Amino acid sequence: MTAAQPPRLKLAISACLLGNEVRYNGGHKQSQLCSQTLARYFDFQPLCPEMAIGLGAPREPIRLVGDAQAPRAVGTVTRTLDVTEALVGYGERMASQLADISGLIVMQKSPSCGMERVKVYQDDGRPAEKGQGLFTATIARLRPELPIEEDGRLNDPVLRENFIARVYAYGDWQRLCAEGLTRKAIIAFHSRHKYLLMAHNPLKYRELGRLLAGIGEHDPAELGPRYFSALMAALQKCATRGTHANVLQHLSGYLRRALPSEERREIQQLIEQYRAGTVPLVVPLTLLKYHFRRHPDRYIALQAYMQPHPHELGLRNAI
Repeated sequence: MTAAQPPRLKLAISACLLGNEVRYNGGHKQSQLCSQTLARYFDFQPLCPEMAIGLGAPREPIRLVGDAQAPRAVGTVTRTLDVTEALVGYGERMASQLADISGLIVMQKSPSCGMERVKVYQDDGRPAEKGQGLFTATIARLRPELPIEEDGRLNDPVLRENFIARVYAYGDWQRLCAEGLTRKAIIAFHSRHKYLLMAHNPLKYRELGRLLAGIGEHDPAELGPRYFSALMAALQKCATRGTHANVLQHLSGYLRRALPSEERREIQQLIEQYRAGTVPLVVPLTLLKYHFRRHPDRYIALQAYMQPHPHELGLRNAI
């Protein structure tokens, strides 16, 4: 079974992570993962909200103040410098203009780009680390299904694999929408992502199955976006060794009649070793792929779970 080469998708990214000298101090925060590794597989659209609204580099730093749920972005020295509306407005324009992106990678802790744990300073000068950068918060509000991740969190192997898997699922849906939403296409999409969804969120897998059971009674233009919104929310939950192992068990069931008992036992042993944490996911999955090459199954060959992202990224070697 040979996996098809995944398409080259576009990601928006904080420009400083690519080495562009756009930070408040005139420097950058180049990410080797982004600028070297991921750049081999994705096209990047660099963005710097603070530069885009005319602040320049170097510049007076800004910070978030006030209510953590609705903070304002002001100068750290010049308190009359308030760029709240400008950052939100830029986020609104980009949410619309960047319709072709399949994900967003942002600079952590930034008052414009941070995804979470951004300091919001109170009247007494103490920060509450519960804020979001205004640009990123605006994108997330207007495009809630879009995969968004911070550079620092991408150093975690589980979060990195989760983000990239969501990006490719999002790109797959974009292609489906470009071709036209039909009931048949939605069912085919769900079938391809069945085991990926089961690994991430078994409960939502069952709920979405029930949702699509009545698809014949709904307009696909209405049901499709509702389904996809629920799918992407479900995929945000990281798969565990337990849920991955359960999916591997399901996959091995398709080989039950094709393999002798000794080879079936070897598969089960590796799945249990993975569940126990002694081998990474790639080990039992590689054995399953080997057997499916020898005994092809058309349904399994279509499963996104088998190769949700480029093999060369090695994302399943460390989880």
